[in-house]
Amino acid sequence: MKAALKAIWENRNAILEGIKNSVVRDEFVEDVARMRYDVCNECPSKGRKCAVKGTGPCCNECGCSLQFKTRSLSSECPLGKWQAIATEEEEDKLENLKD
Repeated sequence: MKAALKAIWENRNAILEGIKNSVVRDEFVEDVARMRYDVCNECPSKGRKCAVKGTGPCCNECGCSLQFKTRSLSSECPLGKWQAIATEEEEDKLENLKD
């Protein structure tokens, strides 16, 4: 459990980005999320080993909710099946442009 909490803390910005992007929908982000989710859906590591209970389906490798992880542009698959397409700093700059 400590390892899961540590991973959540270390990835808090990407997790919050994914949560925000799941609430405030953007067509580009949704397209990226669909492509990523299709990859995850075929992956044997897709499952219920969630770092936070009730957020499944999750990645059994990192414990992240796929709903949030696939919508975080600065996140990447822990198995290298899809890459981040923006850094956290670039994400912040994009958000500032929207305002």
